Amino acid sequence: MPRRNTAIITIEEAKARFGEWRQNRRGKARIPAELWSAAVAVARKEGLNRTARELHVAWDDLKRRMEEASPKPALPAFVELVTPRASSLPECTIELEGRRAKLRIQLKNVPASYLATLSRELWEQAS
Repeated sequence: MPRRNTAIITIEEAKARFGEWRQNRRGKARIPAELWSAAVAVARKEGLNRTARELHVAWDDLKRRMEEASPKPALPAFVELVTPRASSLPECTIELEGRRAKLRIQLKNVPASYLATLSRELWEQAS
């Protein structure tokens, strides 16, 4: 089969090329790379499902070839991780009063997550 330009505009042209190849092939020859390229080009325009159905090719093979033909995003060579600036954390005072005693806890520069953990532990001890 003579080589042709793989830039196919319509699915009908691709169907004609696949039909011509199927009529002229010998035995169970594999689909040539040129036709796969054409199928990928058509699938990008018409969609994977329709193209696979119309051209009578395996959906998963066409999908794999589309993924292989897609440009891969370049991975960054260096990634800088910037920690957020430490803003001044608020000051907090917790006063607990029970039957027999009073407890006062003063917290400075402590994140709110620590305060939540401390409160949970004190509540569990009192319960």
